[in-house]
Amino acid sequence: MSVKHILNFKNWSAQELRQLLDLAIKVKNNQPQYWNALDHLTLGMLFQKTSTRTRVSFEVAMTQLGGHSIYLDWRSTNLVLAELKDEIRYLDRNVDAIMARVLTHEQVQEMADFSRVPVINGCDNKYHPTQALADFLTILEHKGRLEGVNLVYVGIHNNVANSLVEGGTKLGMKITTVTPEFNEPSRDQQLLDEAARTGLFETNDDLKAAVAKADVVYTDTWVDMEYFMDPKFEAEKKRRVEQMLPYQLNQSLLKDSKALIMHDMPIHPGYEIDRWAIESPNSIIFDQAENRLHAEKAVLLTQLGKAD
Repeated sequence: MSVKHILNFKNWSAQELRQLLDLAIKVKNNQPQYWNALDHLTLGMLFQKTSTRTRVSFEVAMTQLGGHSIYLDWRSTNLVLAELKDEIRYLDRNVDAIMARVLTHEQVQEMADFSRVPVINGCDNKYHPTQALADFLTILEHKGRLEGVNLVYVGIHNNVANSLVEGGTKLGMKITTVTPEFNEPSRDQQLLDEAARTGLFETNDDLKAAVAKADVVYTDTWVDMEYFMDPKFEAEKKRRVEQMLPYQLNQSLLKDSKALIMHDMPIHPGYEIDRWAIESPNSIIFDQAENRLHAEKAVLLTQLGKAD
């Protein structure tokens, strides 16, 4: 029997994605009914990248669903010494699912290739599917629909942008990216070409024009978290900040807009977004962050065969 992983949205249909979102809403609104749904089941959580929301939300999700989670810091395990495929073939004999937050997509793909249990991508350099699911859930709650909603992503095109484009177009959203720079390790040209063929994805160089038509405006960090405080990356960070400051989400840009404001966190006030936008009545950033928990419950229940 083949195992279905969630590495990105390539092998997930629009119907399957919508079922995940519908389940997330159901579980969020009926939490006591699911307190024992994952009784005696264990999630192995592998972290090569730092984390707040991914660790907290998956760990709390397993606890609230009656299961158990094991946190494994990559640097304090034999993952730094042994071949990844061998460590995964040991781990999958002990846990019922694996969630991995790693530096490269090749790593999470190798885990899926050798694992007998579902692998969930908790973030890599190309995709962030669990973040995007939480984002779609939040938009659905606030707008009452996804079809036809115009989301404008502003900043550097990265892993989050990929998952928003891929999942959003499958769900009938209009996705516009205003991204003067592309984070090359994140590039998936096939994904972008397929999204463009739907007629629901476009790029735009005119920030004000794009925002004027937006139902949702979304931004993310300009510098990956593993480099933000790295002295070796300081020159590149300075270059990016100087280039990207005109694309900041701020009061001047958004004061007349009714668009919802989103950011997947961690936030860097004064860089990709200002404090006014964070605290704006249109900001749904913290609803978005909370919904990581509920979206991931739906993922865990589905991947572990407990959706019903």
